[in-house]
Amino acid sequence: MNVFYEESGNFKVGAVLADNTTSLQVEAIHGKRSKIKAASVLLRFEAPPLTDFMDRAQKVADELDPDFLWECCAQDAEFESESLAADYFGHKPDPVEAAATLILLHNAPMYFYKKGKGRYKAAPPDALKAAIASQEKKRQLAELKASYTEQLCHGTLPEEFEPVIPQLLYKPDKNSTEWKALEAASIQTKLSVPGLLEKCGAIPSSHDYHYNRFLWEHFPDGTDFSEADQQQALRDFSDLPVADVSAFSIDDASTTEIDDAFSITPLKLGSVRIGIHIAAPALGIQPGTSLDKTAAARLSTVYTPGKKITMLPGTAIDHYTLREHRLCPAVSLYLDVADDYTVTHIENRIEKINITQNLRHDTLETYFNEDMLNKAPTNDPFIQELRTLWHFACKLESIRGKANDANNDKIDYSFDVENDHVTIKARRRGSPIDKVVSELMIFANTEWGKQLAETNIAGIYRSQGNSKVKMSTSPAPHQGLGVAQYAWTSSPMRRYVDLINQRQLIAMIREETPPYSRDSDDLLIAMQDFENAHSIYSDFQRTMEHYWCLRWLLQENIQTINAQVIKENLVKFDHMPLVMRISSLPNLAPDSYVKLEIQAIDLLDRTIQAKFVEKLDS
Repeated sequence: MNVFYEESGNFKVGAVLADNTTSLQVEAIHGKRSKIKAASVLLRFEAPPLTDFMDRAQKVADELDPDFLWECCAQDAEFESESLAADYFGHKPDPVEAAATLILLHNAPMYFYKKGKGRYKAAPPDALKAAIASQEKKRQLAELKASYTEQLCHGTLPEEFEPVIPQLLYKPDKNSTEWKALEAASIQTKLSVPGLLEKCGAIPSSHDYHYNRFLWEHFPDGTDFSEADQQQALRDFSDLPVADVSAFSIDDASTTEIDDAFSITPLKLGSVRIGIHIAAPALGIQPGTSLDKTAAARLSTVYTPGKKITMLPGTAIDHYTLREHRLCPAVSLYLDVADDYTVTHIENRIEKINITQNLRHDTLETYFNEDMLNKAPTNDPFIQELRTLWHFACKLESIRGKANDANNDKIDYSFDVENDHVTIKARRRGSPIDKVVSELMIFANTEWGKQLAETNIAGIYRSQGNSKVKMSTSPAPHQGLGVAQYAWTSSPMRRYVDLINQRQLIAMIREETPPYSRDSDDLLIAMQDFENAHSIYSDFQRTMEHYWCLRWLLQENIQTINAQVIKENLVKFDHMPLVMRISSLPNLAPDSYVKLEIQAIDLLDRTIQAKFVEKLDS
């Protein structure tokens, strides 16, 4: 005796070795023995031979038409498979015909719903129609996916991909046919998805690939300003007094948002009045206006080598920037400084400042550097004023307890990108230019933060304790800077927090009601959003600097390069802010110098393959 039975959703046959009523011991045609439940048996038969049964049953099942069977069976009631087979074949079905009918019913779940052992029910017409349409759609999509995959594997971008390239790169719908084809082609070609799309011409620029990812995530509506923002009425400030000083700024050559400038006025007995002048967009950009809402959404200017996304539109920047040869509105902090560079008096003013010159780093570095400070005075622009600011900055640094700070010897890097050619410049952090600007800004931010706190006017402060930096509306020490409190106020065109603090500062100076109270939702939301945005923007800047370091290595055709071990297999490359792990690096002491061989660079993944060559003498 042989049986035709169902096990784990599959049909099988076997010879009965023992029948124990509720279970059977059977032997398959290949000799494997197994125990099955009697309830799983669908047919018992003697002929045809076991070895031929399944092939013959499948052959008959392949000839059956599910559409015809569906039309033949009862539409509203369950039926036995054997009775359907009898109706179809016109006689009591033999074992092969009965098995073939079961196979067809089992393999056509769109047409027939299984209701029990050997029992089925015909699918309702509407359900069947929908299922057939769905199956046809799946077939067409499968053909489309196969076509897409084939084109991609041959380096051709399907025309339908062009409108959805950004989505495929940055936020793919993994159920879409395009993504499934991309994934399949990526596996076949052994390329990453971005690498495959680059091969197909969908990524013409590796830089734009990274830059556009940032825009896609954080500027989904684009970086252009609205017409309302660009055309917002800007005050002429004719009512402001004009200061009797000649001011100058110190900035990088590419800076357009010139937030700060300085002036020196001689006083009696060798003392001087130092003016720290900060651009004053808060005088014209009122809370709640369209331009204010845009600035509150952007929160900060975004910097990346060769590009920037400004917080304010060009019209507003041009109106408020401290550009040379014109009178500019400013919030000024005047410091009366004795001949030993001790501050004896402090005064705030809101006024217009005559900006005589915008000094730029590239020209200023040639005559305002440590070597030139030790030589006789020259006739270079503002050199006497710069020397005075330098000595004052050194005094401020000493007061903060940072005169011998190791951070002063760190190297900062700047990137100049023009026509895709990158130049990386290094400058020691404690250089005269950096020290003058940073110390005077630290003083202004510390002093104005103190004044806001003393007058009980809300402000946004930046503090540091136990190496953790945080922002709050309460003043607290900033251990890293060595000051009792620190409120960002010196870059109101580039940081929204500074713009808020400047509004509070102006109200304090004018003895008016400040626009924000300590528990103001606008103040707290802006602080929290800014902290998050500042982190995101800083990470993006580091990401793109990393990218341009790799571009520089390719541009200069660097084959070997020296690096300094930071710890374990982590090294910093010479002449650039590039830190990477080198798997082949032996166990070397930190600060050791090594030579590396560059083997491959992938600009899409922003990775570099390099191997250790030798240890260098320190």
